[in-house]
Amino acid sequence: LFVTDPGLAKLPVVASTLKILDDAKIPYGVFSEVRPNPVESNLTAGIAVFKKGKHDGVIAFGGGSALDLGKLIAFQAGQTRPVWDFEDVGDWWTRANSDVIAPIIAVPTTAGTGSEVGRAGVITN
Repeated sequence: LFVTDPGLAKLPVVASTLKILDDAKIPYGVFSEVRPNPVESNLTAGIAVFKKGKHDGVIAFGGGSALDLGKLIAFQAGQTRPVWDFEDVGDWWTRANSDVIAPIIAVPTTAGTGSEVGRAGVITN
């Protein structure tokens, strides 16, 4: 699943990137409804697209919000607990089933967020 924001989705850089996937015959879907500072409903919508398309990984493409939401979709799509059960508190990370986390490629289009190298995804409650 290719995850990006609506503004970036309209730019030639995304079309060029998707053409690379097409040329390589790599099937993909696009979720371009990333909101600034994603909320749970945005995550739920992304997971629905991921599951409906039977995707097996995520390419998160964009700024911090797109990368965060992409990471969260990849992480949360296979979990059975709500996302809030994995808040970065103590050892709550041990609640995650690591066997069901989808692979992710994070491609930053802005400098400075560091989201492409961080293990966490930020979501607003």
